[in-house]
Amino acid sequence: MEEIVKLDSIAEYNRMRGVETLHPLVTVIDLSKANSMVAQTINFGLYAIYLKDLMCGELKYGRNNYDYQEGTLVFIAPGQVIGVQPKVEAFEPKGWALLFDPELIRGTPLGKHIADYSFFSYDVNEALHLSEKERQIVLDCFGKIEYELQQSIDKHSKTLIASNIELFLNYCTRFYDRQFITRDNTHKGILARFEDLLIGFYASDKPKTIGLPSVGYCAGELNLSANYFGDLIKKETGKSAQEYIQAKVIDLAKERIFDLDKSISEVAYELGFKYPQHFTRVFKQRVGLSPVDYRNSN
Repeated sequence: MEEIVKLDSIAEYNRMRGVETLHPLVTVIDLSKANSMVAQTINFGLYAIYLKDLMCGELKYGRNNYDYQEGTLVFIAPGQVIGVQPKVEAFEPKGWALLFDPELIRGTPLGKHIADYSFFSYDVNEALHLSEKERQIVLDCFGKIEYELQQSIDKHSKTLIASNIELFLNYCTRFYDRQFITRDNTHKGILARFEDLLIGFYASDKPKTIGLPSVGYCAGELNLSANYFGDLIKKETGKSAQEYIQAKVIDLAKERIFDLDKSISEVAYELGFKYPQHFTRVFKQRVGLSPVDYRNSN
């Protein structure tokens, strides 16, 4: 069985890359001046962001390789397992790496909403592809963090470093919003495919065997990660994927409630609800009436 190396400290990572540790909780590395990663599988205990400036496929996430394009940002969160592949290129990879320990942002504004940056959980084929102007902004953010690392650590260091990381991540949120639009060909018709998926789901016996369609199920059927899918649907519709699914279920419920040969419980089970009480609660929240009252009112 393949050994998985646990990577929990900045100092340990810096030793692997052959660079000096300037701060125990954060590092910024020019990859052209660092050692190549040893081929192994690593369980990251750190947040890591890689900016790749040359085509390469040295990282593997799950069973899939990251096929970097020029100016690609990839995000790794603590707990993710990444495989580093044997070098397949004759040249040293160019680019930058930013890694920080979760402890760095504990108690900071960034620490309170780090989970909002959902791209840390995006899948291998959902990396952020930068324009040249965006790449320069990223490098500017890295430069500010690197500048702080070269100063003596004082009472302002943590705040300034965390603030600059937060600024960088906010830019990445903007860049992903742009990518959702400009990469329309990649995800062309995702909303229509989502709608077709739900129609097909309810035309089958899956509600009885699987239950309600979850965001994870729908994302998997569309070959997207749950977070990326959710963010994409939010940008397209203004609703979360869960809200969109729930609205579709309630629309179907409104139709089926008028089949007087079926009880409300039977309708609930047909739609994938495990408990009729859950169906009644959700229906009333969305419609303002209980299923029984809705049936009687019409």
